[in-house]
Order: sequence, then structure tokens, then C-alpha cells
Amino acid sequence: MDALDVARWQFGVTTVYHFLFVPLTIGLSVLVAILQTMWHRTGDEKYLKLTKFYGKLFLINFAMGVVTGIVQEFQFGMNWSDYSRFVGDIFGAPLAIEALVAFFLESTFIGLWIFGWDRLPKRLHLASIWAAAIGSNLSAYFILAANSFMQNPVGYRINPDTGRAELTDFVAVLTNKVAMITFPHTIAGAFLVAGSLLVAVAMWHLVRNRDSADTPAYRFAAKFGSWVTLVSAAAVGITGDIQGKIMTQVQPMKMAAAEGLYTTESPASFSVLTVGSLDGSRELFALKIPHLLSWLGTGDPNGTVQGINDLQAQYAAQYGAGSYTPIIPVTYWSFRFMIGFGMAAAAIALLVLWSQRKGRTPTSKWLLRAGLVMPLLPLAANSFGWIFTEMGRQPWIVFGEMLTRDGVSRSVSLTEVLTSFTAFTLIYAALAVVEVKLLLRYAKAGVPDLTPDPDIDDTHDDAERPLAFAY
Repeated sequence: MDALDVARWQFGVTTVYHFLFVPLTIGLSVLVAILQTMWHRTGDEKYLKLTKFYGKLFLINFAMGVVTGIVQEFQFGMNWSDYSRFVGDIFGAPLAIEALVAFFLESTFIGLWIFGWDRLPKRLHLASIWAAAIGSNLSAYFILAANSFMQNPVGYRINPDTGRAELTDFVAVLTNKVAMITFPHTIAGAFLVAGSLLVAVAMWHLVRNRDSADTPAYRFAAKFGSWVTLVSAAAVGITGDIQGKIMTQVQPMKMAAAEGLYTTESPASFSVLTVGSLDGSRELFALKIPHLLSWLGTGDPNGTVQGINDLQAQYAAQYGAGSYTPIIPVTYWSFRFMIGFGMAAAAIALLVLWSQRKGRTPTSKWLLRAGLVMPLLPLAANSFGWIFTEMGRQPWIVFGEMLTRDGVSRSVSLTEVLTSFTAFTLIYAALAVVEVKLLLRYAKAGVPDLTPDPDIDDTHDDAERPLAFAY
């Protein structure tokens, strides 16, 4: 073990941990905005209750996402200074816009939304949550544009004097074909998580309190969340199919690694399950779907998919001696876990809709247990999707331009990296406990009671009232 190994583990742990909050923030911001819009248009109190209820869960998650996201950027200077020096001219531009435009837009209007209840005009207050939701999605786009440059470098040149990548076409970076499909795929995954959370919380209250006065609100939330989950799952599948074809064009080794395909095949089958050697080079048993990998990679059921061995020989001749093969078990299983967990969430959503047909209220404890697990499934799918995306690119940190081993900070020792890795992991573990406890506490509390408190004196001028959290 050396500093490179620990630096990679640290970035992987902090990235996956941070991304547990990102999809829920992106998806829930829009869903809360939709719920408030429904209240604004209909005046139905149940939509207002759901807005404030899920809005509180959104805010808890948003706060944790901000804290963990800041640490991500520190690591570029701490552990990956050579990478930052090489690609900073390009990577820094979309990240700067993300911070100056998208993040500030999101943060400013979230503040107005939190403290603006009964203080701002209803339309302006509604516009605040929509502005925050738009900011969340814009933030995702600029970050994905930066990441997509690592997957498919465009709009740059290498300065022969400094050895640095320099930006030549910012529009090309923002319209990178990898970014253009990764963005809708990621957003669809975010709505899959958010819809699942709506279902899980609503189902818990429906099964435990079937005769509650708030049952109509929870029934709507369960149906709404289920439809969001199903539509998002379909969108994930469609965008994922397009993404797979683009991935095969720009990173054919990643597609070969996703299947553990060592020899070039035409047509190529997709294995649902394979039992064999650890590196996937020897197969003992496999459950395969004929022609599917060819379709996923090329759009032609009889298309040719290059194998790992041929690509390794090609890259060695092009870039020099060395291994250009990622860790096959990681790419193979992360790809399948990504698909499997997402499909499982959609299946549960379908069962929830079925359980509410013809006005019925769900009573099955087995369905409740499935519903409670439901948000964890798309979260796991999102995490394994990013693990596949990043690990499948290895050994490159910028595909075709810079190896991961060349991007690590040369002046940082193993002890220093190990110390920061341990500290961050312990802090993140503590934050995870806080996050889960807060979410469970406020989720169990249920929708708020909107009955005015008779002990509150509303006769005083609004300017004299203290600024207070609106919930």
C-alpha cells in the first residue's frame, strides 16, 4: 500500500458518501416544488402539509450534502495536486460556474423559501423553491460536464512547454456528448431516489395509522411517489441505453469490462450471472441473453463488441507498455448491481400502486417492509453506477491523457494521506448517524398540524416578530 492507493480510497469513500445526498436533494427539490405548486393552484390543505413535511426532509438532506461536498474540492489540492495542475484550466471553469451561479442560486432561494412562509407573497415564495430546484439541477450539469471531460476529453490542447491541458473551446466542454447524456441519466436516477422516499414515508404512516385524518395526504404521496419512481425507472433505462452506446464509442474498454468480455465477439451476449475465475477470464457457468451486449454497445443486435485482450494490445501499442484493464470483478458486478437495484425499486413502486387500486388503503406488513427498504435500492443503484463509471475508466484519470498514478500529489506522504482518510471517514460516520436520526425523527412525526395556535398573538406588526424557522 502506498499514498496513491490510500488517496484513491479516500476520494472513493468521500465521493460515494457525498453522492448519497446528491440525488435526493436534486429530485426532492423538484417534487417539493411540484407539491407546493399543487397547493397554490388548488388550495387543498393536504398539498401544503406534504410540502412542509417533505420540505423539511429535503432541507436536512441538503445541509448534509453541502458539508460533504466541500470536502470533495479540498482533495484536489491535498491529494491530487498534479492532476489539478494538469487539468485545472479546464476542470476549474465548470466548477467555478457551478459555485458562482448554480450553488449560490440554490442556497439564496432556499433561504428565502425557509424563512419566507407568510412573509413573502405566495407567488414569490413559490418561485423561490422553483429557483432553488433549478439551481440544484444546474449545479449537477456543470459538475457532470467537468467529470465528462475526464471520460471524453474535448475542447483543449496540450501546451508542449508546460505539459498542461489548456481550454480552447468551453462550449465543446459543456456540450460534450458524454455530458449531454450523463445529465438526463443522473437526473432520472435522482428522481428514482426521491420518488422512493415519498413512497417509503407515506407507506409507513398508511400502514401504522390507517384511520388518521391525514390518510388522504399519505395516499396521494404514495401514489405520486410510485408514479415518479416508475417514470424515472423508464427514463433511467432509456438514457442508460444511449449512454452505453456512447460509452462504447469513447471508452470501449469500459463496455468490455462491464461484461468481462476478453475476446472480441459479433454478436455479443450479455450475462445476467457468471461464475468463473476472479478476473473473469475463465467461465464455469453463465446465464446469458444472446445479442443483448451488441445491442447495448452498438444499437445493432449483431454488432461487434471489442474484447479486453484486443483493446489491451491496442492501448499498449498506442500509449506504451502497461496494463490498461480495470478491475474486472468491480466493473462486472457494479454494472449489474446498478441495474438490479433500480429495477427492484420500480417493482416495489408497482406493488404499491396495485395495493391502492379502487381506493384501497395498503395494510400488508410485507409491503411496508419492502417500502421501507425501497429508498435504499435506488441509492445503491446510483452509488454502484458511479463506482462503475469511475472504476471502468481506470487506469486513466483523464482518459487517454493522464494516468491516475500520475495525478497524485508527490509531496504528500502515506502517513499524511492515511491520517486525513481516517479522520474524514470517522467524521463522515458520525454525520451519517446524525443524518439518519434526523430523517427518521422528522419522518415519523408525520405531516404538520396546520391548525392555528390560539396562544400566538398575531396582532403585532410582522416586522416585530422574530425571524424563525417556518416549520
